Amino acid sequence: MIWAVVLAAGKSERMGSAKLLLPLDGRTLIETVLQGVLRSRPDGVLVVVGADRARLEPVVERFPVRIVFNPDFERGMLSSVQRGLRAVPPAARAVLVFLADQPPPPASVVDRIVAAYRKTGKGIVLPACRGRRGHPVLIDLKYRFEIATLDPRIGLRRLVRGHPDDVYEVPARTPAILKDIDTPRDYRAFLKKGTSRRARGRPTSL
Repeated sequence: MIWAVVLAAGKSERMGSAKLLLPLDGRTLIETVLQGVLRSRPDGVLVVVGADRARLEPVVERFPVRIVFNPDFERGMLSSVQRGLRAVPPAARAVLVFLADQPPPPASVVDRIVAAYRKTGKGIVLPACRGRRGHPVLIDLKYRFEIATLDPRIGLRRLVRGHPDDVYEVPARTPAILKDIDTPRDYRAFLKKGTSRRARGRPTSL
């Protein structure tokens, strides 16, 4: 079993408002993300909420996902990863970690990440575009207890750097794996890109 863990607990400080509820292609950002995650057909989806819990949960509950509250969200992203891993069923073999402020890449990219995990046996599989690593990151749950002890100031980078021989990069042509929405400028860029795609008659999903 491979579960998706969607990190949606941040405070949106750089945006200045609840960014996951901003409209994007006729839906909110969190809806766009969850629809993309579900297209990749994980065995289950878990959404970790935090700062905007009261407003996010009614939206997230419309989807076939589990919701977990992270009371330690102010400690950063790693605290949400740790909270999510504690809630994943014991039978799960691995998790795909998605960012809720990053519209996911096409399901074909996620499928190739999963296929690479099964073929190579590597414990950390992630997409790379133009020499840069992005999301989602697949992590074998043999690392569950190590992640629980990581320093929140460093996060998952310590895990990746600590096991270079167990990391596999999946080439991805789409820069969607690198881009999240943190600031009003990022949001305007995504809106502009969506408008451009519609004008050319192409799909607006990333």
